[in-house]
Formats: sequence, structure tokens, C-alpha cells
Amino acid sequence: MILEMVMESLFAVVDVFFVAKVSIEAVATVGLTESVIMLIYSIAIGLSTAATALVARRVGEGNADQAGKSIGQIILISLAFSLVIAGTGYYYAGDILALMGADAKVIATGTRYAEIEFLSSPVIVLLYSLSGALRGAGAASAAMRSLWIANGINIILDPLFIFGIGFFPELGVTGAAVATTIGRTVGVAYQLYFLYNTKNAVSIKWPDFMPDRTQITHIISLASGGTSQFLISSASWIFLTRILAEFGSDVVAGYTIAIRIIIFTVLPAWGMANAAATLMGQNLGANQPDRAETSVWLTAKYNMWFLVSLSVLFFVAAEPIVGWFSQSPAVVETGVTTLRVLCLGYGFYAYGMVIIQAINGAGDTRTPIYINLVCFWLVEIPTAYVLALVFEWGPIGVFAAVPISESLVAILGILVFRRGRWKLTQV
Repeated sequence: MILEMVMESLFAVVDVFFVAKVSIEAVATVGLTESVIMLIYSIAIGLSTAATALVARRVGEGNADQAGKSIGQIILISLAFSLVIAGTGYYYAGDILALMGADAKVIATGTRYAEIEFLSSPVIVLLYSLSGALRGAGAASAAMRSLWIANGINIILDPLFIFGIGFFPELGVTGAAVATTIGRTVGVAYQLYFLYNTKNAVSIKWPDFMPDRTQITHIISLASGGTSQFLISSASWIFLTRILAEFGSDVVAGYTIAIRIIIFTVLPAWGMANAAATLMGQNLGANQPDRAETSVWLTAKYNMWFLVSLSVLFFVAAEPIVGWFSQSPAVVETGVTTLRVLCLGYGFYAYGMVIIQAINGAGDTRTPIYINLVCFWLVEIPTAYVLALVFEWGPIGVFAAVPISESLVAILGILVFRRGRWKLTQV
């Protein structure tokens, strides 16, 4: 799962590395678009959370047929939601960039990029939801391989489409969207191929795609919890980006680069968190709640060691790391400040993400909603606004709000987990 998340994070790093060679406006386009695309990720991650919880519990019970049926229904739901988003996002792509505070130059540069990103919604959602199903089935290696394939294609095609190498057209920032979409599509194709293979412990068959109203309602109920969690947190990132847009494209570009670097390191840590969710679901399905709890605490401890080590590296080497992506002094200055401030909360991030995912893995997707709502909307957004604009700290006020809110997530998550009510959750 860690390797799977490393592969997912490579999409972000590879794209911004090549796009940074085009222009500052191109990087700002990626940052502003991705902050809105996070809303698509929220649906994808919600379905992924539901898939992991359902499939892991059925596998723990020894019911492979019901696990396969759950996956079939999850695919139907993924397509239904993502197709609506694809059409709406494509039509309003330019308006969305303007709403996010993009200037005329960024809108002119990035509208086509945003249109393609929105059109790729079905493969984004399927890539996440099917990965969640594979993790729940204990086939994390298959999820990893799908991301290896997708990233390999993206790494090869990115420079070809962006710079027009050989017979490929020179598409600029739009080329990054084209390359990523092609890579993700092939990754989804591999996942479907794996799940159709009847030799695997959990597989899908054509009858599994017959709509089952009861199961669809149950999946949506579970997924809505995971979606709401991520929607709340991702919406807060939209507000943060919108505040930063007040300080110009250089600031947005530097912030975008730093966030991509952080995603590259935090997503592998999410691999540990996803492992905790799978262990939680399978152990509860096998009526072993004590072993489930032990696995969560151990995973959180290992995750903390990993992220604290990285935070030291980032704080010390922030300038050369950010400088690898851009040579603009203003962009590098913002990126370095972002990186150093955000990595101060890594120890809390480590525990927070594992505990929250473990609660999700138990099937309780509601409690984390309230935690996220308090920490991100009632704490993070107002804190960022007040520090940046009222106290006139500028961008550093926005950056400081992140470790403050994420630390609170960890503290509240630990308190809730210790109460143990997740042991009574039925899936």
C-alpha cells in the first residue's frame, strides 16, 4: 500500500516538474485546477473508503461472492457520479478558474487543461474506488501495479506532449492533462482485468453489475461519510488557495510546488493508514477486535517515525528541494516557507491519518465527518483568513493554519478511538 501511494503521488510531482519548465502561469493553472479537482477526489476517496470497509469485512467473513457483488455495485456508482461531474466541469472550466481568482493570463493558458482534467473524472474515480476494493480484498499488490503502469505511461508521455518532442504536438500545460489521463485510463483497465480474472480470491462477474437498490443505498450511505470527510478537508484547501491568490501567481506557484512535494511524502504515509483500515475491517470480520486495535496503534507509531524523519529533512533541505522545480526567486521563497511551516505538524499528521482511516475501516464513516468539520471549517479556514489578512501575516498566516488544524484532528481522533465505540459498528 505504501508503494501504491508512492505511485499515486508521482502523478503530482512529475506533472508539476515538467509544467514548471513552461511558465509560472502554467504552474498556477495546475494549482488552481487541482484545488477544485479535489472535489472529485473526495467522491473517489469516499467510494474507496466504502469499498475497503465492505470488501474487507466480507473477506474476513469468508464470503467472496458478496465481496465481488459489492465491487460491481461500486463500479456502477462510480460511473454514475463521475459522468455528471465530467460534463459539468468541462462546460464551466474557465468560469471555475476565474472563480478561484485566476488572472486573465492564467485563464487563457489553463482552460483547456482544466477541461481535460474534468473530463477525466470517470477514470480518476474508478482508479481510487477499485484500488480501495483491491486493498480490502488483500490484493494491495494489484492496486500498486495499476499505479506503476499508470505512472510509467505518464512519465513517458508528459514531456512528449508538453514540449512536442518528435511527432507529438506541443500542447504546453494541456499536455500534462492528456498524459495523466491516458496513464490513469490504462491503470483502470489493468484493475478491471485483474478483477475479471476468476483465479483470484475475489473477482467480479457480469451478474455483479445488475443494480441492487438495497446494496447501492448501503454503499452510498457508507461512501457519503468518506466523501463528506474529504469534501470538508478539500473544500478547506480551496479556500486556502483562494486566499493565497490575493498575493499573486508567484505565491500560488510556490505553494503549488510545495504542496506537490508534501503530497509525494504524505501519500506513502496514507499507505500505512490504508493498511490500518484493511486490518481493522478484516479483523472485525473475523471477530478479533483486540488484534484490530493493536494493529492500529502499531501502524500509527511506525507512521510517526517515518513522517518525523521526513520533516527534519524538509526543514533543513527545503531550498534545494524547491529549487529543483523552479529557479524563480519569488516562487522558491514561497515554496520554502510553505514546506518548512507545514512539515512542523508531521508528527501529528502521522497519528491523525491512521486513526481516522482505522475508524473508517471499522465502518464508522460518520464520526470523522464531525472531526473534520470542526478542525477544517471552524478552525483552519478562519485561522488562515485572520492571520493572513486581518493580522497581515501574508501567506505565512495561511501556511500556519494547516499544522494547527491537522494537530487538532490527531488529538480528537485519538480521544474518539480510545472510547472504543467503533467495535460495535456493523457493516
